[in-house]
Amino acid sequence: MAAAAAAVALSNGSSGDSKAEFAEIYNKLKEEMLEDPAFEFTDESLQWIDRMLDYNVLGGKCNRGLSVIDSYKTLKGVDVLSKEETFLACTLGWCIEWLQAYFLVLDDIMDNSQTRRGQPCWFRVPQVGLIAVNDGIILRSHISRILQRHYKGKPYYVDLIDLFNEVEFKSASGQLLDLITTHEGEKDLTKYNLNVHRRIVQYKTSYYSFYLPVACALLLSGENLDNFGDVKNILVEMGTYFQVQDDYLDCFGDPEFIGKIGTDIEDNKCSWLVVQALEHADESQKCILLENYGKSDPESVAKVKGLYKELNLEAVFHKYEKESYNKLIADIEAQPSKAVQKVLRSFLDKIYKREM
Repeated sequence: MAAAAAAVALSNGSSGDSKAEFAEIYNKLKEEMLEDPAFEFTDESLQWIDRMLDYNVLGGKCNRGLSVIDSYKTLKGVDVLSKEETFLACTLGWCIEWLQAYFLVLDDIMDNSQTRRGQPCWFRVPQVGLIAVNDGIILRSHISRILQRHYKGKPYYVDLIDLFNEVEFKSASGQLLDLITTHEGEKDLTKYNLNVHRRIVQYKTSYYSFYLPVACALLLSGENLDNFGDVKNILVEMGTYFQVQDDYLDCFGDPEFIGKIGTDIEDNKCSWLVVQALEHADESQKCILLENYGKSDPESVAKVKGLYKELNLEAVFHKYEKESYNKLIADIEAQPSKAVQKVLRSFLDKIYKREM
């Protein structure tokens, strides 16, 4: 895919300059992967990987990747990075986007999904099928190749390897908890509670979506991640708030604004809303949930949504949102570094009351 197409994929990301630089570096990294001397590529395999990368790595908003650049600039206290600093920050950003692609390719197979980002899931594309499993492995291996090629001589190289390995482990473990809690064909709402929901969200989403971009920026800035435990905790809590908000919007959000029609009820998801409903419902209301949750017919979905309104879960969410926001602000303001405060606040400002 040409650089122009890569730039289109970043249309909802950061500043114009950052997006253009980011798009340009994707093409360089892809070219390096297609010319990797460790494997004797055939023309057919080169074409396959070329297409697979464009199909899966591109297409999202790239918020995670672009956040590395923005956070690095903030931590350094500059508006413009040097050419080398820009390349190193963008490359780590793309490593996160590669990681996201790896997760999504395999996640879609596990969930038996139909579409992703407005097009058929990669494994649904003709002639792909379960070759997509191997493609996921290739995507993950590319991250190691990119890190080795561009960061091996850096003092933080081992820390980067450890960081990506740890985040991958946490995310995969969160995915496992999600899968075994919401087995297809095995509806058991007794497994759903706030503690299980929190663990799924924190491990499956928060670490790689919120902590990883900032941790990469901190390492680029020469910092020791051991000194930023509080920052990690704040970002993980922010990710939890983000997912609770996402669960709320899945039911109560306007599809025109959020860009999708919510299906958490039909998909039997361990959503924050169903967990709250189970916490607040009396026995007769729980019976309505047990009878209708996880069914795809419109009547059952309507009964669940009606119960959510009856339990006034909108007000419960708004109370949670206000309390979460106030706590996050207090925790952010307690950070000794003004630059770190600014990074954290920028993340919070992007998600607070989004598309309500």
